[in-house]
Formats: sequence, C-alpha cells, structure tokens
Amino acid sequence: MKICSVAEIREMDRAAIEEFGIIEEILMENAGQGACSVLLEQTGIKDKKFCIFCGIGNNGGDGLVIARKLHSYGAEVKVFILSDPVKYKGAAKTNYKIVSQLPVPVEVIDSPDMLQSKTGIKNHINCCDIIIDAVFGTGLSRNTEGRYKDIIELINTSQKKVLSIDIPSGVNGDTGRIMGNAVRADFTITFGLPKTGNMLYPGYELGGKLYVSHISFPRSLYKSETIKTSVNTPVSLPPRNSNGHKGSFGDVLFIAGSGSYYGAPYFSACGFLKSGGGYSRLASPRSIIPFIAARCSEIVFIPQSETVSGSIAYENKNAILAQTQKRNMVVLGPGLSLEKETRQLAQELTEKIDVPLLIDGDGITALSSNLSIIQKRIPPTILTPHPGEMSSITGMSVKEIEADRIKIVQDTAEKLNAIIVLKGAHTLIAYPEGRVYINMTGNSGMGTPGSGDVLTGAVAAMFGIGLNIEDSVRMGVFIHGLSGDLAAEQYGKDGITAQDILDFLPLAVKKAREKGHELSSKTIRSIF
Repeated sequence: MKICSVAEIREMDRAAIEEFGIIEEILMENAGQGACSVLLEQTGIKDKKFCIFCGIGNNGGDGLVIARKLHSYGAEVKVFILSDPVKYKGAAKTNYKIVSQLPVPVEVIDSPDMLQSKTGIKNHINCCDIIIDAVFGTGLSRNTEGRYKDIIELINTSQKKVLSIDIPSGVNGDTGRIMGNAVRADFTITFGLPKTGNMLYPGYELGGKLYVSHISFPRSLYKSETIKTSVNTPVSLPPRNSNGHKGSFGDVLFIAGSGSYYGAPYFSACGFLKSGGGYSRLASPRSIIPFIAARCSEIVFIPQSETVSGSIAYENKNAILAQTQKRNMVVLGPGLSLEKETRQLAQELTEKIDVPLLIDGDGITALSSNLSIIQKRIPPTILTPHPGEMSSITGMSVKEIEADRIKIVQDTAEKLNAIIVLKGAHTLIAYPEGRVYINMTGNSGMGTPGSGDVLTGAVAAMFGIGLNIEDSVRMGVFIHGLSGDLAAEQYGKDGITAQDILDFLPLAVKKAREKGHELSSKTIRSIF
C-alpha cells in the first residue's frame, strides 16, 4: 500500500474536487461515515456516550459529521469546539450549521480562561465511553500550546477509548514527530492513504490500530506513480529448487572482521546460511577464523594476512579481488575496523568489485570520506547505515536525519545512485529513482550489537535464492525484522540478542513463503 505526504494528500483532495467533481461535502461525509464504521466495529455506538473535540479546520468538520451520525445511531454526544466557530469554512462550516440545529450540545472553548476550571470538561470526559479526537489532523504546523495542549493532556489522562481522525492531534503528518504534546489513540482512521506520520515513530505508536478509508477517491489518485512511498509488503519467494545444491542458492563473499570484532563476520556470514543461502565465504584476518569456525563451521573460510592491529592488511587486495570475480555478490564492512590501511583497502576494493556490493558498518565509514567511489560504480550498490553512519554519509546530524528521514534517505539514494537501507524503528529502504519503502516488521529489542550484521546476511541470501537485487533488499529487511518479532514473541523484547535473531531466521523465511499475504495484512494493520 502506498503512503503519502501531507502535500500529496492535499493534492489528492484538490484533484478529487476540481478534476473529478467530487464536492468537499461528499468527501467529509464519507470521512465521517468511515469513522462511524470503525466505532461500530470496535466499541459499538447505540446508547454509548461520546465526547468529540473539534478544531476549526476540516479535521474538526469531520468531527461534526461524526457527531451528527452518532446522534442518528442513538448515541449521546457532546461536542467541544476549540476555537471560534465563525472561523469554519466550506464543508466544515456547512456541517457546523447542521449540528447547531440538532439536539446535540455544543460548547465553544475559544479562550484560555475557559479552561482555568476544567471541572465541567472533566465531568463530561469522566461520564463518556469514547473520545473522538478531531482537533488538528495533518494540519498542525507548530507545537501545541495553551488550551490545545491542556485538552490533549485531559484526553491522555482520561483512561477512555480514543479514536483519532486522520492522525493523532499533535503528531506531525510527515515525520511522525510529536509537536509539543500529542494524543495517544486506541484507533486512528486515516483518509485516502496513510500519511507518513501515521507510519513512522513515534506517531505510529501513538495511533493505535490504523484504519484506512479512501472516502470515494478515484483509484487513479491513490495508485498514482507520482507517490513514491509504500509499505514494505513481502514479495513472493521463488520456489526452492528440489534438485538444487549449495551452488544453486548463491555464492557470496563476506569481507569482514578484525582482531576486535569476531561477532560481526560470524553474524553476517551465518545470517546468509540461516536465511537459505548456499555458499557463504568469509575473508577475515587469519587469527580470528578459529574462533568463528567454532561457532559456524559451515562457512568457507579464506584467511587473510593482518595488520599489526589485527585487521585485514592491504597486501590482500589482489587475492580478494580474484575471489570477488567468482561470486554472485560481495558484502564488505562488518567489523572491518577503522585501521587506516584497511580503510584504504575497502575504498580500492569498492572501485574494482564488478558484482553487486553491499557495504555495511566500518565499510560505510571507510567510504564516507570518498563517496564518489560509490557514485561511479556500475553494478548495484547497497548501503545499510544506522543513523550515526548516515550522518557520516550526509554530513548532517543524527537529529536532523531523524527529523526528516524519508526525504533525506530519498535524496541520498539518488545522489549516490545506490540503494540505501536506513536502519532503525521502521527501517527505510530507498532506491535511486525515488521509491521508498517503510518496513513494518522489527521491534526495539533488536537494538542490540550484531543485529545489523544478521541483516546483511539475510539480504545477500534473498539474492542468492533468486530474487532480483531490489526485491532482495526489501525481503531481507522484512525477514530480518520478522525474525526479531518472532524472537520477541518467544522471549520478550528485553534481552533479545543477535543470536536470537539469527536462530529465528529459518522460521521467518518459512512464514514468508507460506503466509506472505497474511503477514502483509498484519504489517499494514487493518484496512477499511
């Protein structure tokens, strides 16, 4: 399913009204009906008591439609309008006039003084069954303050079920960031398409169960190729060749490890095998290979001469290049170290490797000072940075990156002509032509050393079993996150290790093969 920005949904609204003649009143009516359908499913309506908090934009107009419909369904409704109703325009103004003629109590809170004594509002909240948050939606442009901040605090401390309209009030519609404070909803219904703020943390976590209603938008609008962001739903994995052998499922070279990092090469090379890959070959410093072999003897080891500090020495360059020419793919960087000689080796190998190349960890750091090497590559290049490594690539602070993740990863992929996997809560996958996928599997328990190394192995395995390079990245990220979710189901999120994620990879692949459609539905939650 595609996901849109606030600007893109506004363009969809404009096109629906101006090009297709779907008047604003119809769109607002359908939005209100969609919300009532969610309430019917989740809480029921007849004889229930509702408090509806409305802003003075179209989100508030949606709330007024909901008030009218709930009244028709037999509910008891109280509406609070958080500004002067004279500010309503268009369809919202029309619906305010309608509600004003119904036996639905409406209270206007248009000054801070009216909230100095919150007793009346608290009493209504305490007596209601469900709260409807129709305050801001995606129209919020600055931090919440004053009576808006106070109302959000009242909602959040009420312990009542909350339905947010379009997006929880206080959440940025594009970034998912909290602007001052924000409503914590049990359910959210969004319109047209999910907004990026619905799908990124912390907005995703605040929204509860997500529903989507297209409110009669023509399919051409929400299926448009100009909308570049989508949920990362699983693609079909190719059938496993019954007559296959280890050479049939990929032959990948991992250039990884140093005297300080034994885990990274192990988790990446073994992650490839656990995800269904064939030949896993590991070029690592000679001295650490016995330790890795003790944990995973199925890896094919290619011992390398070492620097004084225990990293792979530059003198291995030609031998390593000869190895890369025989492989389907190369992974460069896990635990490679930041030794100057090894960084130079990483840069020169990147220039010469003529098969798909995945660069991770210390490999990214080595290349960040000379990004033109990546830009000039012709075979596909994949970079898998965490936010700190993304900072090295872009020259931006982690805070700046986290504030606008989608735009930054999109621009970086285009600039470097590379596929970028920006790791984190809801990992982003960006392609050079502008497409971005938001991955919905995975959890905070995966923030553990070695987890990213397992990811590199999973991506390489997807290419080894027969997916194209673009789908390999998507599925590697999806399966890696699913494996972490399976580990969390078994052990809880506290204390998950990279070994746990590694161990659940075979089951994650099995589930992806057997239940891809079901997993897709769970990933994007409920679709209305």
